[in-house]
Amino acid sequence: MSQLIPNTFGLSVTAKQVVTANTSDELLQVWQNATAQKLPVLILGEGSNTLFTENFSGVVIVNRIKGMTITESEQAWLLRVGAGENWHKLVEMTVNSGMSGLENLALIPGCVGSAPIQNIGAYGVEFKKFADYVELLELATGKIITITDGQYGYRESIFKHQYLSGYAVIYVGVCLPKNWQPVLAYGELQKMDPATVTAKMIFDTVCEVRNAKLPDPKKLGNGGSFFKNPVVEQALATKIQMQYPQMPAYPQADGSVKLAAGWLIDQCGLKGFQLGGAAVHEKQALVLVNKSQAISDDIVSLARHVRNQVLQKFGVSLEPEIRFMGRDGELNSLEVLMND
Repeated sequence: MSQLIPNTFGLSVTAKQVVTANTSDELLQVWQNATAQKLPVLILGEGSNTLFTENFSGVVIVNRIKGMTITESEQAWLLRVGAGENWHKLVEMTVNSGMSGLENLALIPGCVGSAPIQNIGAYGVEFKKFADYVELLELATGKIITITDGQYGYRESIFKHQYLSGYAVIYVGVCLPKNWQPVLAYGELQKMDPATVTAKMIFDTVCEVRNAKLPDPKKLGNGGSFFKNPVVEQALATKIQMQYPQMPAYPQADGSVKLAAGWLIDQCGLKGFQLGGAAVHEKQALVLVNKSQAISDDIVSLARHVRNQVLQKFGVSLEPEIRFMGRDGELNSLEVLMND
């Protein structure tokens, strides 16, 4: 008897078994039982940022390890947070408690355990800025190991590579320095006065902007931002800007330039474009939605079309931020889109 997999795209995808784990011991037990049966195992948080391209042949473990402890030093607040806690609720709690720092990362969907894996980011701030450590459960042995260097990059970390298989994030250490400095480099935040702004003001503005632009997955299935913002060579950015002077562009320390994927998609006239039951969101082109009982193939086909249009018009290759899951585990999302 197959069971529905929780996913924010609202797709009717199933696994052989879906089990919720509330403790490390429960998670370990389920993983060992599945492995003994030679079944593939996938550990999920809230099923955001994930696209199942077909039904999963094994066991999905929903990580609901909760709990939080807060300690304080002269310099910082130190939080140890269960991987199954909701990310936005953590941000909201810290801001309302006067522990500033995470406010730019408000309303990012998913659980705390996903934050280091994806190195989540928004409005000029990434998780790595506050990363203290990550506690991993080594599933083959039951040992707990602590990683202090996540080797973070743009939507990248060691947890997508060296610790991708056979490990589960169980707790995340977050360090919030008391010497708070607002980050106001992006979007609506640029209008704020750094001398008077508060973390709560930033939090409220980010929530307002995101709520206005981004669809609620409970009402319109989606996985959040579908594509990463591409980082291109200066020469290509300059070439595009000659034709489109208004193009948003963010110079990087290494001389490359980060472009806004949503803007590129929008310039291709794709807002509202629909393939099957899947569509490009009408307000935020970076989000692909389940508009009308979409199946997985609809979303994959739409993503491929969007990527191809941007490549043809701008010579810029978009790479999915969403992780693709196939029958037996994770797929290379870029390869999926490049293969018609």
